[in-house]
Amino acid sequence: MTGATDTAVLRIDSERLWESLSELGAVGAYHDSDTDLDGVRRLALTDDDIAGRELVLGWMRDAGLTIRMDAIGNVYARRAGLDDSLAPVLVGSHIDSVATAGRFDGCLGVLGGLEVVRTLNDHGVGTRRPFEVAIFTEEEGARFGTDMLGSATAAGRIPLQQARSRTDRDGVSVGEELDRHGLVGDQPVPMPAQPHAYLECHIEQGPILAEHNTEIGVVRGVQAITWLELEISGRAAHAGATPNSLRRDAELAAALIRVRLDEMVTSGDYGVMLATVGRHETTPNLINIVPSHVLMTVDLRNHDGDEMDRATDDLHEYLRAVEERTGTTISVSVTARTPPVHFPPQMQDRVAKAAVDLGLSSEEITSGAGHDAGEIAALCPAGMVFVPGLYDGISHNPREYSTPEACADGINVLLHAVLDLLED
Repeated sequence: MTGATDTAVLRIDSERLWESLSELGAVGAYHDSDTDLDGVRRLALTDDDIAGRELVLGWMRDAGLTIRMDAIGNVYARRAGLDDSLAPVLVGSHIDSVATAGRFDGCLGVLGGLEVVRTLNDHGVGTRRPFEVAIFTEEEGARFGTDMLGSATAAGRIPLQQARSRTDRDGVSVGEELDRHGLVGDQPVPMPAQPHAYLECHIEQGPILAEHNTEIGVVRGVQAITWLELEISGRAAHAGATPNSLRRDAELAAALIRVRLDEMVTSGDYGVMLATVGRHETTPNLINIVPSHVLMTVDLRNHDGDEMDRATDDLHEYLRAVEERTGTTISVSVTARTPPVHFPPQMQDRVAKAAVDLGLSSEEITSGAGHDAGEIAALCPAGMVFVPGLYDGISHNPREYSTPEACADGINVLLHAVLDLLED
């Protein structure tokens, strides 16, 4: 490492980080009538998402970073190392959002990585290894129906053509949008060379750190995630003239499934399990007609991969029972499935040590949400830094909020963990 600055005293510019978060948060902003707050809506590969990218890419170029993209539109912004032949230390996250987002989810990881670069530049610090900041495409899955799309393709879990063929509700494909925006880069996927290590800073998206008054979360890993799309086919009929024995009620089938999911969660028979039906569309959606079709999604989460498999198998068995009871037909598509990820102890130790060195309290925590780090962990040692969120840790909501001080704490931990990795 070169430069006259004692790196042990390095700290980021917290005001500059907050200003960056605020400025990016204005791209795709909307007023949410439920909360009376301004939220963010930057669905992946929409014009607003591209506008957000261009803003961040401009900042990256201003910081002297060299930009490249891969075939799925992931961005890698590189700061050269003193030995530029070495594998880089990679940090990053995403800037696409759900339709009802706040300013922090994903963006803190990307802009925090940029702030690390700016801090190193400010103090003239050179590093042995190159350093890269990534922006991954369609992490949320909110538009194209499968989460961590960009990082999963970069890591090789999702083949490129399968990723490009994903479509949104209007039938527009990922490939069409990548081509429209000129985002197909020269770097192939999967990654042709593995990073030395990967770190990601993220808002917790849960209540634990705030409840415990803990400043930093040392992330142990990411729980298993399974997304299912159920299409329930019954038969439309008159609500008053059709006897119950002759009905094939798709909505009844959906209701039975939703109640069964709640029973599975509350029973404790499947360990620490969560189940969410986030999308539910009924046809013909009229008051006096028995529903003929329901499209519903199921989001399953579990800390234990074996318990996730058992819960999924039991749910499939229950669907067959629902078909028999209701006279409907239920088709199932698995739109996302990721196993639990356990980050290496040495990466957790680096995060914990950085927190101790900075005088910050920390605790180990398992992520309830999926993250790009969970995908890149297949390529290299990976880890995560969590910062607390207020208002019960709510996320995917305009009320999502972490304080300027908490954001700065997290990125200072990221900075010092990265500095350690850059000298390996």
